[in-house]
Amino acid sequence: MRAVYRTLLTAVRALRRNVMRSALTCVGIVIGIAAVIAMTEIGNGISTLNAKKIASLGANNLMIQPGSAGGSGFSFGSGSSLTLTAQDCDAMLRECTAIRAAAPTVGTNAQVAYGNKNDPTIRITGTTPAYLDVREWPLDEGDCFTDQDVRNTSKVCVIGQTLKTNLFGDEEPVGKELRVGPVSMRVVGVLTRKGASMFGSDQDNVLIAPWTTIKHRVSNKVDSSAVAQASGASSAVNSLSNPYPNTSLQLYPAISQIQAADTPQPIRFANISYIMAAATAPEEIPVAIKQVTELLRDRHRTREGQVEDFQIRDMTEASDALSESTALIGKLLLIVAMISLVVGGVGIMNIMLVSVTERTREIGLRMAVGARARDILWQFLIEAVVLCLLGGIFGIGLGRGASMLVRQFAHWPTAVSLPALIISVIVSAAVGILFGFYPAWKASRLDPIEALRYE
Repeated sequence: MRAVYRTLLTAVRALRRNVMRSALTCVGIVIGIAAVIAMTEIGNGISTLNAKKIASLGANNLMIQPGSAGGSGFSFGSGSSLTLTAQDCDAMLRECTAIRAAAPTVGTNAQVAYGNKNDPTIRITGTTPAYLDVREWPLDEGDCFTDQDVRNTSKVCVIGQTLKTNLFGDEEPVGKELRVGPVSMRVVGVLTRKGASMFGSDQDNVLIAPWTTIKHRVSNKVDSSAVAQASGASSAVNSLSNPYPNTSLQLYPAISQIQAADTPQPIRFANISYIMAAATAPEEIPVAIKQVTELLRDRHRTREGQVEDFQIRDMTEASDALSESTALIGKLLLIVAMISLVVGGVGIMNIMLVSVTERTREIGLRMAVGARARDILWQFLIEAVVLCLLGGIFGIGLGRGASMLVRQFAHWPTAVSLPALIISVIVSAAVGILFGFYPAWKASRLDPIEALRYE
């Protein structure tokens, strides 16, 4: 133990004799470690930000959409078939044990105005209070509308932070009346800020109201079934829906009772755009999808082998793809930082080789007075390790400072990584051993007589 201490003391004294050269030797390691720390913290920050984005969208959320309508080889796309109802949503809550919450949802486009300010780009969502539970979206002020408001088609709504800023400014919005299309609605609550989605859209530029209000009062859309039902009654009188009342010709043959039974039409205003549901946990998503699929196939009387008239989407694929891309970016940043660390290690090897050459007579003198080859090996190896450890310590400080500057001025997300700090110290010592071993071995193999003759 005493021999190790003496060797360490000798190595430190040798480094102190050439302070400037020792400091310049550490520069490469300082830059390498600083790059590793900074890149690791930036990569962790990006991962944390992506995780928050996925969580804001709902990592355990399911979107159940209607299927596509069409015929004769043509398809009108997803959602064109009106097959989902609010009763389907109620059945999910009753029978699907893997579903924690679910909300029927409709959407429409309408201009929202308050006073002399208006915004035609607001996303209008009609749903139930359970929607906020599904999205894990608390209120910042006020209250949410109730299930009674949904049943009564009440003209109330909650708004997002962006809509609050654009229409109300510094004015308190709760209790105020705004116009959604032709309908006046009272603001009962303001949502907390959720930020941009992973696709870049502003989630806070939104108005949420009872789905019955949006469907019946705002959009006021009449389904094809309603037109079909109304056509029979209007044909008896001369109305605008029957522009040719005196003709006895029938352009299209009436469908039979069997055809009508095979192609049932949804009741007016019963259909919804989609259902937002939340699984009890992210790992329960496959079970929830299976339960919902079986339930809706049974409720919609989908026969064996027949394609479902609905689609279920979840965030699993998007979450996995985003996580993979983030991990790849982090690895690339780390590889770039490791390259600079290797360059610093090569610099230490070069300086140590120069030091061995300059101190050849000193090495010969130590061997002449009794130092063994392993003592010389340990001395130069310790010098290299000490240089790398000092460089690692200063590099950690520089990397942390660079990370904070990036977060402060570039507004990039960063996150401190304690394992990265510990690993940086270990890597510094490993670089010293790896790149300092050859110069130390070369010094230990010198012939004492030749070393004393060296000029």
